Amino acid sequence: MTRPHVGGEVDVAIVGSGFSALSVAVALACAGVTDVVLLESGATPGGTWRDNRYPGCACDVPSHLYSFSFAPKADWSHVYSRQPEIRAYTEDVIDRFGLRAQIALEATVVRATWQADAARWQVEVADGRVWQARTLVTGTGALRIPHVPELPGTLTVPAWHTAEWPDEAPLDGKRVAVVGTGASAIQVVPAIADRVAELTLFQRTPPWILPRHDRPYTAQEQARFARRPWRRRLHRLRLYWRMELQAVAFVVAPAFMRLVARWGRDHIAAGVSDPALQAALTPDFRPGCKRILLSDDYYPAVARPHVTLQPSGVQRLDGDALIAADGTRHEVDAVVWATGFDLSDLMAPMRILGREGRALREAWGGLPRAYLGYAVHGFPNLFVMTGPNTGLGHNSMIFMIEAMTRPVVACVQRALSSERGTVEVRADAQARFNERLQRELARTIWASGCRSWYLDDQGRNATLWPGFTFTYWRKTRRVPWADFHVAAV
Repeated sequence: MTRPHVGGEVDVAIVGSGFSALSVAVALACAGVTDVVLLESGATPGGTWRDNRYPGCACDVPSHLYSFSFAPKADWSHVYSRQPEIRAYTEDVIDRFGLRAQIALEATVVRATWQADAARWQVEVADGRVWQARTLVTGTGALRIPHVPELPGTLTVPAWHTAEWPDEAPLDGKRVAVVGTGASAIQVVPAIADRVAELTLFQRTPPWILPRHDRPYTAQEQARFARRPWRRRLHRLRLYWRMELQAVAFVVAPAFMRLVARWGRDHIAAGVSDPALQAALTPDFRPGCKRILLSDDYYPAVARPHVTLQPSGVQRLDGDALIAADGTRHEVDAVVWATGFDLSDLMAPMRILGREGRALREAWGGLPRAYLGYAVHGFPNLFVMTGPNTGLGHNSMIFMIEAMTRPVVACVQRALSSERGTVEVRADAQARFNERLQRELARTIWASGCRSWYLDDQGRNATLWPGFTFTYWRKTRRVPWADFHVAAV
C-alpha cells in the first residue's frame, strides 16, 4: 500500500531495511499483513551492504546461500558476491515484492515506548516523526556502529573506518596505515595494495585464514541455473550442507580444529616465503576460538615489498604518525580503521522502554538475553531479528533470518488478532532457554580461552548460536504458545 511517511498509526513498525527487515516484510505481505512501515535511518535502503563499501568488500558466505530462498537469483557473478551485487540484490527484493512504498527513509529511531493502556508502541524518530505501532520488529543487525579505539593523542592526517569509506579516499601514492586484521582488513589490504606507495598493517592478533576458492560463475552455469531451477536449488543445498558440517568442529568435536590449523599453516606457507613473516602471521590459539576468515589474496599482499606488518597494536596517535605498542613510530598520510563494530548495545541508538518504563538496556544488564533470540520478557509485542545468540561462525545468517521470521510473523499475527492483543514470552521460559544455552556454549570452541568479539569483557557469549542451524530451524518451526503470555482484549 502507498502511505505518507509522516507518522501515524500502523499495525507493524519494522526498524531497518536490510535482510532481516525485508524477510519479515515479505512474510507479512504474504500473510496479508500490509499496514507496515519500515523505518530506515539512511537516505536509501540496504542496511549493512549499503554502508560497507570499502574496496574489496565482499561476503564470506557463498552467493547462492547468502540470498533468500524465496527470492532466488540465478545469475550471481561469483561464488562469493561483491558488495555492489549484494546491495543491488536487496534493491531487487524490495521492488520484486513491492516494498518500496512502505519504507520511510531518513527515519532514525531514537525511542520506542510501550504504552500499556493502548497496547501500542510509540516509536519516535530523530526528526520528530512518531508512529503508533501495534507491534514492533527490530531488524537492525549487530554490525552497524563502527568501533574506533580510543587512543591518546590526535591525528592530523585523514582517517576513516572501513564502514565509513569516503567517496574519494586519499590513497594513490600515499603512505597508508591499516589498523586491524579482521574480516574487513583482509579484504581491503589486497584491494588497495596496488594503489599505495607504502602500507603498514597493525596486527594485534593474527587470525586463522583459510583459502576462499572464489571464482566467477560461467555463463553456462548461470544459464543452467535459470533454465533448470532444480539445479540452482541442488547447488544451494550442497553449499548449505558443506558449511553446516563445519559445526561439528565448533560445537561437537573441537579436536577436528587440529586439521584446520594444519590447513591454515599450509595456506600461510603457500602465500608467504619469509619464515619470520610466516611466524608473525601464525595464530597462537585454536582455530574457531575467534572468527575463521577466508581469503585467496591476503597473504601474498602482506608479503609484498612495500607492505610492512607491524605485529602489535597502536598505542597512541602523534600527528602524522601512529606509535605502536612496541614503541616504533610509523609516519603515514592516511589511516584506515579496520577495527570492527561496537556490540555493547545491540539496539543503539534506540532506547526501548517496555513495561513500567524499564529500558531494554537495563533489563539486559550488560548481557543481552532473549528467547530463541527473538522475544524478550517485559517487552510485549516486541520481536527482535538476529537478536542475542543467533549469530553464526560457520553458515549463512540468511538461513537463520528466514528461520526466525516464521515465529516472529506468527507472533505478530497473534497480537493483531484482537484490537489490544499482546504477545510476551514468559520469564520462566526465557530463563530456562538461556540456562540451557549457556551450558551448551561452555562446551564449544568459542569458550576455549581466547579473547574475541564473540565474548564480552567478562567472557560471556551473547553472540553465537551454540549448535547446528537446522536445530534452530527445528525449534522455530512453530511457536510453543505455552512459553508465551497471550492476551486478547
